[in-house]
Amino acid sequence: MALDSMQEIFDAAEAGGREFWEVVLDTDMEERSVTAEASMEKMRIAWRAMLEAVDTYRGDRLSASGLVGGDGKKMRNYAAEMNTLSGPYLAAVIASALCTGESNACMRRIVAAPTAGASGVLPAVLIPLYHRGDIDEDAAVRGLYVAAGIGAVVGSRACISGASGGCQAEIGTASAMAAGTLTALRGGSCQQIGHAVAMALKNLLGLVCDPVAGLVEVPCVKRNVVGAVNAVSCADMALAGVESRVPVDQVIDCMGEVGRKMSEEFRETALGGLADSPFGREVKERMKNRV
Repeated sequence: MALDSMQEIFDAAEAGGREFWEVVLDTDMEERSVTAEASMEKMRIAWRAMLEAVDTYRGDRLSASGLVGGDGKKMRNYAAEMNTLSGPYLAAVIASALCTGESNACMRRIVAAPTAGASGVLPAVLIPLYHRGDIDEDAAVRGLYVAAGIGAVVGSRACISGASGGCQAEIGTASAMAAGTLTALRGGSCQQIGHAVAMALKNLLGLVCDPVAGLVEVPCVKRNVVGAVNAVSCADMALAGVESRVPVDQVIDCMGEVGRKMSEEFRETALGGLADSPFGREVKERMKNRV
């Protein structure tokens, strides 16, 4: 089956007595003609790359513009030394999102999930759980199948690139993937996964893509934090029984429509929003003069 509808995944899971992640695994095996072992090994490699990007981060590298670097270290230090407002888990989520987002901006190895600019969201919610022993590697890999299925549906029905649909398509989709994954890992039903995805995507509907100087740095790195924290809140709401009034596939379709109607200035062109602020124009001119 093609992963172009969340409802289709729900129906397949119910009909076969399978979990969400297993339906996605079956689809990958069918589409790529691979065994379950081969598919899962590829996903395991992706997980370990995510883990490496966070665990090897040291905060001593700056991006090409000099605007990004070191914030992950600051957040880690703050979380270790202070009584954070957000609590230990969310503080670790914030730090992990910053670490991966900065790793991307500093040209280190990351996993696009679903894009490089949104690469910090999914690992940010999973790695702290892994580090504190709430999930093991096998559970993380199962979670990545849930995320992959959600991302595939959004990519099929709407879009996942900032150039096509604004930052809602990148950070929004990543947040939806992370919310659904967390819900699944906590034993949520397919319907609860759908509600988490819908709420996460709705909360970021209309978010523009306005990278300063056209670089995936400002505001991209910190928006990974927003996407990750949003995912946690939506997963908890879904697990509590809170439901999205608008069905998940309809929410995804609406995101696609908003993206198509979004002005070109707000779709990764660096012509509007923060990119066109006095500061943004100053950085753009400075970067142009360096070439």
